[in-house]
Amino acid sequence: MPKNDNMLTILWMLNSGEKLTAKQISEKLEINIRTVYRYIDALCASGVPIISDTGHNGGYSLLHNFIKSPLLFSIDEKKTLLHAALFAKEAGYPLSEALENATSKLKMYSNQEQESILSHHLAGFEVINRRGYPAVQPVLQELEHAVANEWSVEISYRNSHEEQSPNRVIDPYGVVNWNNKWYTIAFCHLRNEIRSFRVERILNITRTPFSFRRPNDFSARTFFMKNLLPDVVGKSELISLIIGGRAGALDDLCIHWFLEHHLQERTSTQAIFLLEEESLYTHVPYIILPYGKSIQVIEPQNLKNKLVAVASELMEYYQV
Repeated sequence: MPKNDNMLTILWMLNSGEKLTAKQISEKLEINIRTVYRYIDALCASGVPIISDTGHNGGYSLLHNFIKSPLLFSIDEKKTLLHAALFAKEAGYPLSEALENATSKLKMYSNQEQESILSHHLAGFEVINRRGYPAVQPVLQELEHAVANEWSVEISYRNSHEEQSPNRVIDPYGVVNWNNKWYTIAFCHLRNEIRSFRVERILNITRTPFSFRRPNDFSARTFFMKNLLPDVVGKSELISLIIGGRAGALDDLCIHWFLEHHLQERTSTQAIFLLEEESLYTHVPYIILPYGKSIQVIEPQNLKNKLVAVASELMEYYQV
């Protein structure tokens, strides 16, 4: 019998709940007892929690309830899943309780050696995000169910002007986590179009008896990013923004979520961006103002004038 078949047979023999000695296994499979030892070691290395008892009435057995574990993971796979769970938890993953149960099972179905290895890897691995909005958890859970089951929901929503808009029915096509905030991409029956909604601005959510059908091949990520960062390729009347300054400040500026999309060239002392006029004068002044004297706008002159105007307005505001 091939090696893999023998190892699988040993696994199912132990899964019966019976304690078996190496001799009993070797006789059952008609293989050398040393081969049994090698197979047991290989199963342990692959993540099977085999318990070895020595002395009288000793033998091999499986960790209690191992039969409930549907998959066998290698130590690297377990480590990867536990690390990924830390990212999900810090991002405010809506099914936090289920996530905690899953990670507990990964640790539970590990032998002592693997538990020690996992503990060492987890002890020095941390993920820190900005504090989120705890109140969004119930809303996220309801949205996740609505997306998966294609249920329409009714929401009351607070817009960007801090005003509560009329209640509306939406068909949630997906949920997106972007820049430490959660959004749902949904068809809005009030506006009759697909829109994005900030989850922390959803004041109330109620499931309706209606269902919907998500468009084929629809991607919430693609829709969100396309609206957030429109493609400027082929557009006319684009303006070059040239910024000089300290290397560290330019590095930060070039990885800013908005500006990196428009970066055209970077040297040791300058960064060149290509933007539409509206974006240049509406968004960019408030992005670069916090950098103070660590950067300098070289061109266009109109942006320099805009920065002066913004700074003057701010100064007047605090002088009142």
